[in-house]
Amino acid sequence: MVVGPESRDIRGKFILLGTGTSVGVPTIGCGCPVCRGGRPRNQRTRSAAIAGLPRGNLLIDTPPDLRMQLLREGIGLVHSVLFTHAHADHLFGLDDLRLFPLFLGHAIPLFAEPDVERIIRQSFSYAFEQRLPETHVGSRPQLAVHSIDESLFEVMGSPIAPIRLQHGPHFRVLGFRIGDLAYCTDTNGISPSGWARLEGLDTLVLDALRNRPHPTHFSLEEAIAVARQLNPRRTVFTHMSHELDYDTVNAQLPHGIELGYDGMELPLPL
Repeated sequence: MVVGPESRDIRGKFILLGTGTSVGVPTIGCGCPVCRGGRPRNQRTRSAAIAGLPRGNLLIDTPPDLRMQLLREGIGLVHSVLFTHAHADHLFGLDDLRLFPLFLGHAIPLFAEPDVERIIRQSFSYAFEQRLPETHVGSRPQLAVHSIDESLFEVMGSPIAPIRLQHGPHFRVLGFRIGDLAYCTDTNGISPSGWARLEGLDTLVLDALRNRPHPTHFSLEEAIAVARQLNPRRTVFTHMSHELDYDTVNAQLPHGIELGYDGMELPLPL
């Protein structure tokens, strides 16, 4: 017997499932005060978010910590998934989606750029192998990949605006604008078209890795400069390393700018 999932209603909310960098916080083997201090808002799993749309829950990225994140937030069902890019810390929890098609009655829709789809098909080839039948229901993910680019598209009837971002000099990712909220992780550069799509925001969720400059991520100072230029009502930083202590840094940030934390809920007016 298949029992339906218990899942709280998150419609109208945007939840930061994880706000940490690729190695998470605490970082393995580190003895710094942030890693060893045990403060809840310094406990950062790998970055992901979920949007409660009118017609369902839209997940952004599938990090290795996904199962724990969804259980922690009481989210028992994911209806669709967007991918920003295919780095391991944003992709390798994808197998945790395999129960959801049992409840949806169809393959779970994934929205990704062609290069990301290629890596998904390589990394999770067993999910796409048609010659091998399932040994039992739910033995592998049932995935329906939809190709996206920088064009506007819809997921479950809600419009999504992709935002072209640069992740270092040789790698590109996508951010996403949903209503008046934008989610831009893993970036240290915004394209001209991206700047235009980030105008008039209510809430900006933005990469801010650490105090020191980094070749592929905004530093805290750089992220503050972006927030000041875009001037949303509220800016929340994500994808943070153990170099940023929540209480210390948050107390020093300008008005309207704050550090995010795992489980943070933001309004998503649509």
